[in-house]
Amino acid sequence: MKFNTVFVVDDDKIFHFIIKKLLISNNININPSYFLNGLEALEGLRSKLNLGENQPDLILLDINMPILDGWQFLEEFKKLKDKLKKEITIYIISSSDNQTDLDKAEVYSNEVKNYYLKPISVDEIKSIFLN
Repeated sequence: MKFNTVFVVDDDKIFHFIIKKLLISNNININPSYFLNGLEALEGLRSKLNLGENQPDLILLDINMPILDGWQFLEEFKKLKDKLKKEITIYIISSSDNQTDLDKAEVYSNEVKNYYLKPISVDEIKSIFLN
């Protein structure tokens, strides 16, 4: 699947920078939007929905964030899913290798396609965008 529009949802601005660099250095030409927490990303999603704009093809989601964390985002996303015009792929990218989080991701197997640990590698970025 080819991803064009991507939401990067992470409170770590260094992670935003790393993702930008990895995309550029691997000639991955996409249109990323960056959000610092789940609430901002939900508002971005709802705004695109209300304006009839193109929704993201992919969401890269962190778990531990202020205001609205990744799990809370997924709960809200589930409520929105039926209104969305297309299927949106979600990958969790987290520094948590906690078994509780890994198990919890399984609960969201309808929403979450995969779980990557930070720091994300070039190979993982390529497997997301170039396969």
